[in-house]
Amino acid sequence: MDFTFSEREEAFRKEVEDFVDKELPADWVEKNIYWPAGYGTLAQFEELSPQVEQFTRRLAERGWLTISWPKEYGGAGLSYMEQAIFHERMSYYRAPAGEIATHIGGPTIMLFGNEEMKKEWLPGIARGEVRFWLAYSEPNAGSDLSSIQTRAMEDGDELIINGQKIWGTAAHVSHYAWMAVRTDPTVPPHEGISLVIVDNAAPGVTIRPLINICGLHSFNEVFFDNVRIPKKNIVGEMNKGWYYLMVALDFERLAIPIGAFRRTFEEIVQYARETKHNGQALSQQPLIWNKLANIAIQIEIAYMLFWQTAWMLDRSLVPNIEASLLKLFATELSQKLANTGMEVMGHYGQLEGSSKWSSLYGRVCLGCLDCISALVGAGTSEIQRNIIAMRGLGLPPK
Repeated sequence: MDFTFSEREEAFRKEVEDFVDKELPADWVEKNIYWPAGYGTLAQFEELSPQVEQFTRRLAERGWLTISWPKEYGGAGLSYMEQAIFHERMSYYRAPAGEIATHIGGPTIMLFGNEEMKKEWLPGIARGEVRFWLAYSEPNAGSDLSSIQTRAMEDGDELIINGQKIWGTAAHVSHYAWMAVRTDPTVPPHEGISLVIVDNAAPGVTIRPLINICGLHSFNEVFFDNVRIPKKNIVGEMNKGWYYLMVALDFERLAIPIGAFRRTFEEIVQYARETKHNGQALSQQPLIWNKLANIAIQIEIAYMLFWQTAWMLDRSLVPNIEASLLKLFATELSQKLANTGMEVMGHYGQLEGSSKWSSLYGRVCLGCLDCISALVGAGTSEIQRNIIAMRGLGLPPK
């Protein structure tokens, strides 16, 4: 595998750099509190929505929200490597660059949706006019999604949905739920699930906020009381949703904000260079050297795994195992990076951004809280290890 960029890819990378430099507010990167791979610090986009909406429109005009999509569906028709380059640069600058609809819903619809569904949903997603949230987890169904109990009963040309979803990230600022529901309770669990799209504005949908450990509103619990949706909103075939869901989870696991790791690491390194203890810069202390060097090596490994998935996709290879490997390594790196930042900064790392003594806008403090969510979302580390063991190494499930 050769991940060296071609002249075209280098030119595209520079084009993205120039775009970000022109379109993002000057202080965006410094004040943006997002922690790499975390779900809890995603809440900030609600407060920045006017800027985010304008930036998103600019991206959509270039076809960059859906870079690797075919042009007939509103994409740019570029390679997966170019898409990876784009997301690496966007995440490095902590810039908003698409969400569930563009990263997960759209690609899944392209694979399994009929032509009518593709024409109805894909153009709007590509224009940034449609936002999804993931309606998978329930109070008693997390890692084992096959145990979901939210029901969808047939009624003529409609489905009637009753149940509850939880940990709905950004549900309160999205338009539709990308939802797994049980449509046949009489068959084995994996065989009676369907994947559907539900309008947040439909009668019977109630969204309640869950304030996360960071003190922010990113999560929600959502209730569905006799919510009606047209059957045309079923993705693919009814009762085949489990198999579509597994593919959608792979898309989610590939959406790693790899550039944000490097950016945050660079900020911690800069802090170590500028901060002195007993007259000596922290960066000159061997213990700090070793901690930072270890993280630097792991970030390079994560990058190689990231480029590998793009390389495989451009060759029509399915990075199923690689998606779990990337997700596992990167999200555990999120926790290691937070712990290292706290060790480097000491008690100052525990300060929130509101303190006049805090550094990096309190990002390390929030990171230590938020990295917990990174290890859970899109499948826990334990689930990823099971997938790697069974699908990659051929080990038995028990």
